[in-house]
Amino acid sequence: MYSENEVLELAKRAYKEGEATFEIVAENCALLVIDMQDEFVKPGWTPYWVPDATRRIPTIQHLIKACRALKIPVIFTAFAGSHRNFDRPSTGAQMPNRFPDIAPDPAWFRDGSIYAELAPADDEIVIHKPSYGAFYDTPLQTILKNMNRDTVIICGTLTNFCCGTTARQAYERGFKVVVLSDATAADDMDLQEPELMVLRKGFALVLTADEIESHLRGTRNK
Repeated sequence: MYSENEVLELAKRAYKEGEATFEIVAENCALLVIDMQDEFVKPGWTPYWVPDATRRIPTIQHLIKACRALKIPVIFTAFAGSHRNFDRPSTGAQMPNRFPDIAPDPAWFRDGSIYAELAPADDEIVIHKPSYGAFYDTPLQTILKNMNRDTVIICGTLTNFCCGTTARQAYERGFKVVVLSDATAADDMDLQEPELMVLRKGFALVLTADEIESHLRGTRNK
């Protein structure tokens, strides 16, 4: 029998200190750069700007460069207009995060342009997605399967929406998931660590960008 204090302590420890035990192998990894697009990253352009995502650009730039050097695929996502928006969840427009008191600009979330400082290479994939998670109604799972990649490394924004949902979807599809604590950002950074705690306990290995780069370089062609 376990006491209430014992089970609460087990849960707290897993949230704060838990680490997934799967092995990271560079040849099996793909980097997912989630929604580092103008609407979220370009300072002041929309009310959806995430200032801390803009601050993460140098870290993500370095990470992308490292993955390219190691021949690890870099896949970008953007929340964008597709199929005349009929592929979006039907209740999305009713959510408070759509800021109903602000008249939207028709250019917002239409083209899905990745912020220029993180521009994809010509041979890199950009997935336009209709909702938070990168696996929902997109070919991402098939792409990863055809690339023989079973591990996804997640950076970008928003930690507690698109990054977190993508991590959960990847986990449910049998992928090993790594979420980067210092290469993701929320629109309210008070929610950054609580989201990472949930992911840490049940869905992903949470590492820093330096830590994942060390893992990748250490396992490359071992």
